[in-house]
Amino acid sequence: MSRNIALLFAIACGMAVANIYYAQPLLDAIATEFGITHSSVGIVITITQVCYALGLLLLVPLGDLLNRRWLIAGQMVISVLALIVVGTAPTGMVLFIGIAVVGLLAVVTQTLVAFAATLAAPAERGRAVGVVTSGIVIGILLARTFAGVLTDFAGWRSVYLVSAGLTLIMACVLFRVLPHDEHKRESLSYLQLLRSLITLFAQERILLIRGALALMIFAAFSILWTSLVLPLSTPPLSLSHTAIGAFGLAGVAGALAAARAGRLADRGLGQKTTGVALILLLISWLPISYTHHSLLALIVGIVLLDLAVQAVHVTNQSMILTLRLEARSRLTAGYMIFYSIGSATGSIASTSIYAYSGWNGVCLLGAIVSALAFLFWTLTYRIGK
Repeated sequence: MSRNIALLFAIACGMAVANIYYAQPLLDAIATEFGITHSSVGIVITITQVCYALGLLLLVPLGDLLNRRWLIAGQMVISVLALIVVGTAPTGMVLFIGIAVVGLLAVVTQTLVAFAATLAAPAERGRAVGVVTSGIVIGILLARTFAGVLTDFAGWRSVYLVSAGLTLIMACVLFRVLPHDEHKRESLSYLQLLRSLITLFAQERILLIRGALALMIFAAFSILWTSLVLPLSTPPLSLSHTAIGAFGLAGVAGALAAARAGRLADRGLGQKTTGVALILLLISWLPISYTHHSLLALIVGIVLLDLAVQAVHVTNQSMILTLRLEARSRLTAGYMIFYSIGSATGSIASTSIYAYSGWNGVCLLGAIVSALAFLFWTLTYRIGK
């Protein structure tokens, strides 16, 4: 797998996954326009993540059955239509429908990850997955900056309309330059393919362990990023959407620092990398809790949290994609279902906790989830190798 193709995969993944995170710094604007309370507006993110989970279950396994080149380009073209619906939604119900389809089709990122693992040589698979996965995490984080700047200049709807145009361009580029997908495909029906995904959970213990870790780390990730707009946009801070979105740049620094985790996994150091990262994840909530007193402390916490989450995520995927060469799309789908459940749970829990306990309650919740992740890792250390 050439470096240029890996970078293209990373950019495409970042653009696609950003579509389901644009709403996070826009929750206050969306709540105001459609009359949704702050305690309930997290449902926008939850709908997206639930539909993302459905897409993981129903669409990503198709990568083991169909030509991935056509599958990737087709999903991105349909995403363009869904983004236009969101950007022109006249009512909250139309918004929810559009955002649900956006979430369903954003799973093209995982088809790209599985494709990258197939194209990469075995000795470099962790590196390739690390590069592509870094694109995903950076896309998630820069989505906030992109959305914040565009919202201040042209309103929140412009975010989705501009993304529709960019997604259409990327779909055309990918269809033109992606390698022809000639891997050996399973001779299964669609229903048999889905049933075999369930079988993988029973047969591959590492998939379950790494999936559980993904659920917890992305719950912590979502607890921070879903609710962060609320204290930053209200007094005494009252930051603009551009300023709020700029905090995503701090997260990018952490994600880039963790990009080498895939290489450590290639060297057999996946478990140790995971342990160190989970300790950093727990520590990160201390400076984050000082948000109202110091934005510098918040930045430090964001860097630590995103470094930790990205390191564990890259390590997880590097480890599970070595299990079954013929089932990489299904392994990716199974793992990412845990991710989506964690993200959805963290989103709705964080905004609810913020309504009742404020920012300190959110930070305590994040720290508890992070501590549980570290405890789970210690209990499964020997069987998770």
